[in-house]
Amino acid sequence: MAVAVSMINMKGGVGKTTVASQLAHAVTADGLRVLAVDLDPQSNLSQSLLGARRYVEHIEDNRPTVAQVLDDYIPSGRGRSAPKPMDFQSVLVKVPSYPTSKTFDLIPSRLELSRTLKNPTGKERRLAKGIAQVRDRYDIIIIDCAPTESILTEAAYFASRYVVVPVKTEFMATIGLPLLARSVEEFSAENQDHELDIAGLVLNEQSEYADNSEKSRAIKDVKKVSRERGWHMFDYTIPYSRSYTTAARQATSLSHTPYARRNRIDGFHGLKDEILQAIGVKAKDR
Repeated sequence: MAVAVSMINMKGGVGKTTVASQLAHAVTADGLRVLAVDLDPQSNLSQSLLGARRYVEHIEDNRPTVAQVLDDYIPSGRGRSAPKPMDFQSVLVKVPSYPTSKTFDLIPSRLELSRTLKNPTGKERRLAKGIAQVRDRYDIIIIDCAPTESILTEAAYFASRYVVVPVKTEFMATIGLPLLARSVEEFSAENQDHELDIAGLVLNEQSEYADNSEKSRAIKDVKKVSRERGWHMFDYTIPYSRSYTTAARQATSLSHTPYARRNRIDGFHGLKDEILQAIGVKAKDR
């Protein structure tokens, strides 16, 4: 039975998609069966996994996305004269994971997902319900979330067992953490039959222009919050590297990115191992 983990922070630009996309590639290389879910209307995960051209073709062909999962129907469009009931299998897209010959599945997103915020009633459990139909086909489910609390956040909570929190080491690094804590606490209080735990915080130093004193202050602040909240902090910190941006642009893994340094690749694999241990998932091809 798959373990589902959401990448969440109530602050944007902290590296949620970076962690989600590279984690999907890394655990696929380990032989795990992976489902990635893009639950952000900006669709950054979809684009970084499919590549710009394939993603545009997917949208232009009006193929189903996570928006249809939450709406529970596929609208009329090219070749369809009327809406039809949602088939969860139809939303899954195969993603190649280089340099291996393995693949994993993706539920892509699109900008129109934001429309679901206008009429959220009854949609918060639909992603979890859909995933339940295919959960036994995967070992891990990775959900990339939008940075603001909404029905999409609640949908991620219902579909997840754990939360991983990427944090950018910059000014106001901790601003989203109290909001996240309150959000998780309120959800857990209202849904006591659903277990949801924060697996840990990942420090992301992905800034070419970061001031060392500001970075040190941010790390100190984040560690203080983690101690106060009793949240685990992963040992590996994502250092600045252009290879992460290149990997996203080329829709590939860090280990298949030209000129990616070995210490960056090995370092992320160390983080991957930490996350798997925290959520109780074991790699297979090791």
